[in-house]
Amino acid sequence: MSIFKSEPTDEILERALNGERISAQDALKLYRDADFLKIQAAARELRSRKVSSSQASYTMFHVINYTNYCNVECSFCSFMEETQSGKGYTLTLEEIIEKMKPSFDQGVHQMFLQGGVNPDLPFHYYTDVLKGIKNHFGPSLHIRGFSPVELLFMEEITGMDLSGVLRNLKEAGLDSVPGAGAEILTERMRQILSPKKSVVEEWVRVMEACHREGLPGSANVVFGSEETQEEVVDHLNLVRELQDRTGGFLSFVPWTFQQQTKRFKTRGVPAHEYLKVLGICRIFLDNIDHIETSLMVLGPGVGEIALHSGADDISSVVIEENVLRSYSFRSEEKARKFIEEAGFQPVRRDFLYRPAELASNRT
Repeated sequence: MSIFKSEPTDEILERALNGERISAQDALKLYRDADFLKIQAAARELRSRKVSSSQASYTMFHVINYTNYCNVECSFCSFMEETQSGKGYTLTLEEIIEKMKPSFDQGVHQMFLQGGVNPDLPFHYYTDVLKGIKNHFGPSLHIRGFSPVELLFMEEITGMDLSGVLRNLKEAGLDSVPGAGAEILTERMRQILSPKKSVVEEWVRVMEACHREGLPGSANVVFGSEETQEEVVDHLNLVRELQDRTGGFLSFVPWTFQQQTKRFKTRGVPAHEYLKVLGICRIFLDNIDHIETSLMVLGPGVGEIALHSGADDISSVVIEENVLRSYSFRSEEKARKFIEEAGFQPVRRDFLYRPAELASNRT
């Protein structure tokens, strides 16, 4: 008698492997009932149809947190300072350049510019910083920056429509955007996590406008709090529908929450659940080529298995990350060694997922 049984969820995986788009109901059934190892195998096969099965990519970028003053007050954030506390900071253009210069001189030509929503900053602060950075380092430096909540703040203080804000930022030097501030895109969870943050429809509006204005980027999901499995799938479905309209998400990364404040409830996400969700991301998000694994939160052990479970990128090397208390490679040598020991050929890429040598030839 065989120890292997055919499960109802096998049919869903078969349909996905045959090129059929699975539904949100299918994804939820996989999350609830499917064998993790079967999801892993299907996700690994689908990965090989999108990208080389022998390669895994990484990138190098310097995170510049330009201010930690913020009036959004997310329950899970330990980085922000209240705007009137006098305990925070806002970097000048000169300080940002000084932070970036050592990395740029060592060949790290990508900056991730992110901060809190600081009501004391005028719009010209952002455009002056972007212009100043580009004037100093030249066009070879790629600037990714500003989450949807930061962009909505700029729309509010300028009185311009969002497209106008984005065009001004792009002309000043912004190259791409993160799909940050999403966490779990349901109104129930946004009320729990960050009631002052934009509603789901506003997050979608911002990302759609960014993609329409030629500012591509990434998207993510963050789970491990009070969300339900249905809400995780609802989030993935919203991202997939948005990607159908715009094609602007180059990658997707599942994260898990960290316990950073006493005001925020987290649960320990076991490795097999994280890897199961990652595999479902690969299977369900059939219109996004690249799935990143989050070494910054989960560490190298889970990250290695993730590359065999649907992920094709480790994102690191990250220089100077202040928002997350995290693990990340701080040297290219360690990142490449990790990928090689996981059984893949390492490929350095840029924020737009071009191999680094091609990217440098095009700038």
